[in-house]
Amino acid sequence: MVDIQSLKNKILEGGEISADEAFGLCDITPSQHEELWDSACEITRRFCPKEFDSCSIVNARSGKCPENCKWCAQSAHHKTEVEVYPLISREQCMSVAEHNRLQGIRRFSLVTSGRAMRGEALDTVCGYYRELSCKGGMHLCASMGLLGREELQKLYDSGVTRYHCNLEAAPSFFPTLCSTHTVEDKIKTIDIAREIGFEVCSGGIIGMGETPRQRVELALELRRVEPHSIPINLLCPIPGTPLEGMAPLTEEEVLDAIAIFRFVHPRTILRFAGGRARLSRATQLRALQIGMNGGIVGDLLTTIGSKVADDKPLIESAGYDF
Repeated sequence: MVDIQSLKNKILEGGEISADEAFGLCDITPSQHEELWDSACEITRRFCPKEFDSCSIVNARSGKCPENCKWCAQSAHHKTEVEVYPLISREQCMSVAEHNRLQGIRRFSLVTSGRAMRGEALDTVCGYYRELSCKGGMHLCASMGLLGREELQKLYDSGVTRYHCNLEAAPSFFPTLCSTHTVEDKIKTIDIAREIGFEVCSGGIIGMGETPRQRVELALELRRVEPHSIPINLLCPIPGTPLEGMAPLTEEEVLDAIAIFRFVHPRTILRFAGGRARLSRATQLRALQIGMNGGIVGDLLTTIGSKVADDKPLIESAGYDF
């Protein structure tokens, strides 16, 4: 039987669990789930701030992506009904940002489809960010693909402080999901972003057919990129994508994964992202207590998000300041 208490105490005393110890958490008995969740909750209370790290994202350019990621509605390789449009206007960007700011959301990010944002489109986006930076009121983030040093520097100079690039899945599993880029391509972009001065936001999607051990592998791989924030998405099977028929994880599997991520990353923001609407309200509350101390609120990319008015009381009931 896995000695969860010893692993918890090791972390509470300032230590770090090893890869073998993390993988061992996949072998807990049915009677140990609550113990795992309660231990993760204790770690979260010890090391994480009471302030909930809220953020909002805008799908600023949609569809026609040349990458073949099996989960994504925006890939040009799949026949989905996702809306396709070029870069949103300045007026749209400013309007959405102001709406989110007035609701008390702390971060704002533009997310664009495609392998990388470059050229005139990037210059336009940087203009949006400069204006938002001058207005103040929210931290600025960006998610614009596999950028190089020049593109990342432009974003940083325009006021963006955090760059998002998900690893998405364990290195042993990712090649079955995408063949047009690799986890190492992602880490290269992340490494450059960190060198420039960005905070890093990087996580993944669970429920794409990976094993529990591969979820742990993803958590361990994320140690390489030293993220400030780890978004944890639950797969939303999109009609027309290769994963459209994927069965959802059980709520117990989701809570186990969150708890293990907290054991591996005791001080990092674990961010509720896509797919959480598939969980019951009670399970969402439990997930917040176990380790989710950040979240994307409002509408997401190509799936329906949640309303801030609904999220705020749930977050506060878990003990956080929104």
